[in-house]
Amino acid sequence: MKQKLLGFLGMFLTVFSYAQTTRYIYETSVNPDSINLVSMKTERTFLDVKGGRSLFISESKLIKDSLFASFKPEEKEIRKKEEKDFSKPGNRKHFEPTFFEYFIIKNIPEQKVSYYDKVGGKQIYYIEDRPAKWEITNETEKQNGYQAQKAQANFGGRIWTAWFTKDIAVSDGPYKFSGLPGLIVKLEDDKGDYKFDLVKKVILKNAFEEPVHSDAKQSTKADFHSDKASLELELMRNRKSMAGNNGAGMENAGNGGRLGGGMGGMNGGMGGMQGGGHRGGRGMRGGGMDGGNNNLPVQSSGSMNMPFDMGNQNPIELK
Repeated sequence: MKQKLLGFLGMFLTVFSYAQTTRYIYETSVNPDSINLVSMKTERTFLDVKGGRSLFISESKLIKDSLFASFKPEEKEIRKKEEKDFSKPGNRKHFEPTFFEYFIIKNIPEQKVSYYDKVGGKQIYYIEDRPAKWEITNETEKQNGYQAQKAQANFGGRIWTAWFTKDIAVSDGPYKFSGLPGLIVKLEDDKGDYKFDLVKKVILKNAFEEPVHSDAKQSTKADFHSDKASLELELMRNRKSMAGNNGAGMENAGNGGRLGGGMGGMNGGMGGMQGGGHRGGRGMRGGGMDGGNNNLPVQSSGSMNMPFDMGNQNPIELK
């Protein structure tokens, strides 16, 4: 009986742990310009771990995406229950800019890393095919409140130094970095342009999860920028075509209004001659309002681009 009870308790704890999300919060410092002398910019990034899956995302992007998702009726109740460790979107007057206008999903057991970006409403992604090759040293010291061990890797044109702790048995870390025997609690590159410091750990019952669209376009690391540029060009063409169609429709409506207004004026004039000034007056008014005012210029309908991206001139990967 005791063994059955212990087995049930173990199964319950396993299911419970998979139902909740552990969020590791990193204070992230970025040098936005490697040529000109500018001050470091700081924001928070999240590593959300749930079961064998993790999501790396900036706080600003998560707030923006979760707010937009809350407009969907089926997700309103879920968003109400979500426990957040940051200020609620309703209390913010604007979205904070971010250097990380994308998100990264990892399959931790398989060490599979997927990078997701978006053009308009279309997702585009690739699976990272260059895993970081770590050299673990014997050097240990206290980092951000944890006993940590040092490791180094050459990745993306930068030499990265990571401090990981075996006290948190999660083989993961910020951005694309994973594969060490413990969680990365501190990470920085040799140029001092990027730095991630673990500052907090929270447990969430209903954390927001970035949706992966079934029609997302798959690319490769080598072709990603050209494929993304093609999507942007296609989006611009579609918007231009829609704007042209809307303009033609409005012009046709204007012509119809002018024709109808003119006929209304003629009929009104005839009415005035036949029996009264009121009908004639309405005819003249109909000609002016229904026809003339439709000659107002029509503006093309483009999308409003909100400045979420900081315009980083110093990307995290140089090659």
